[in-house]
Amino acid sequence: MAVTQIDIDDDALQRAMTLSKARTKKEAVNLALRFYADRQERAARISRHFERARTWGAVEDAEQRHRAEKDGR
Repeated sequence: MAVTQIDIDDDALQRAMTLSKARTKKEAVNLALRFYADRQERAARISRHFERARTWGAVEDAEQRHRAEKDGR
């Protein structure tokens, strides 16, 4: 683990500690970094799945079904 000295928004850190129940600043920052990285990786996986589905025509099929249901057909 690297030791890094940075300026952190005190209000944001306090909110993160309160919401996460983190006991230390270090714990809150590490939790926030892992949370961010997990979210970004998940978003990238979802994006890849949508791109694959688009090549299969699944997205267009789903959009057509949605429009038909919405129009009451």
